[in-house]
Amino acid sequence: MTSPLVETRNLKQYFPVRKGLLQRVVAHVQAVDDVSLSIQPGETLGLVGESGCGKTTVGRTLLRLYEPTSGRIFFGGRDVTEVHGAELRALRRNMQIVFQDPFSSLNPRMTIRSIVEEGLLIHGMGTKTERLDRVKDILVRAGLDPTYLYRYPHEFSGGQRQRISIARALALNPQFIVLDEPISALDVSIQSQIINLLTDLKEEFKLTYLFISHDLSVVQYISDRVAVMYLGEIVELGSSDQVYHNPLHPYSKALLASVPSIDPTKRSVRVMLPGDVPSPLNPPSGCRFHPRCPVAMDVCKQVAPAVLDLGGHQVRCHAVEKETGQIVSLTTPPAK
Repeated sequence: MTSPLVETRNLKQYFPVRKGLLQRVVAHVQAVDDVSLSIQPGETLGLVGESGCGKTTVGRTLLRLYEPTSGRIFFGGRDVTEVHGAELRALRRNMQIVFQDPFSSLNPRMTIRSIVEEGLLIHGMGTKTERLDRVKDILVRAGLDPTYLYRYPHEFSGGQRQRISIARALALNPQFIVLDEPISALDVSIQSQIINLLTDLKEEFKLTYLFISHDLSVVQYISDRVAVMYLGEIVELGSSDQVYHNPLHPYSKALLASVPSIDPTKRSVRVMLPGDVPSPLNPPSGCRFHPRCPVAMDVCKQVAPAVLDLGGHQVRCHAVEKETGQIVSLTTPPAK
């Protein structure tokens, strides 16, 4: 098996909460807590979960747009957390991002040429003529007319703006792209066009994707493997077929049961989860899902489940441990 292109080990991202005149830190938002995952070259890893679970934070921390609180990030075997200054800037040529909102991610005062060319200028790539040719070529590959060079973002539709964002990410010929809910702000009629474009570009440029979304149907279509996230933790990870056809974690089952289908034979019984997602300021003890879990046991309230690997299908759940007879968590006596 080849070495992963991107890897995280025990990644944590806590945001301080400050109060008072002196702005003292009184708490931390535990946006990402102990996330370990890897992405192979040429693979698309889908990252799914409810809003606020930490999906976007994982993507931005991978690119060092946020400085990780602790843990390690590796890109091509190199420890990204130890890289700074000019080295980090050079490394970012190979790591790009497409943001969720194409209306706010493009500078309204810049022409399309300036937006797509900006990365080339920052990294000192090519002559003026070579950069112009590169911009025209990448616009065509993104499905846009090169005559749009001197127009501004407000002159385009949402789908066209997202194509511009994709062209900007591709301009530096990166190896890895974080796609942060790239279609959620678009009309349904446009979403399939963007997904097909991303699929074609992946094959053409030999790209590796982290595809972040809450649209489970799209993630199933585009992803090789899927990671399910809940309240800052990865609770299940496996191939697309494993997660969608044999979900193990109760949260994954509830998510998949909520996907609507027009085929009566494929409809499942909807699982209604009680309560709301707990606050990441003060997450529950033990398993973070236990206050809403339909199969929670006493141990779930006291001990955080460890990762159970069932032939490449990973899950964090005491109920699955009990069902399979593979106990991997260390139990502790209840607090008195």
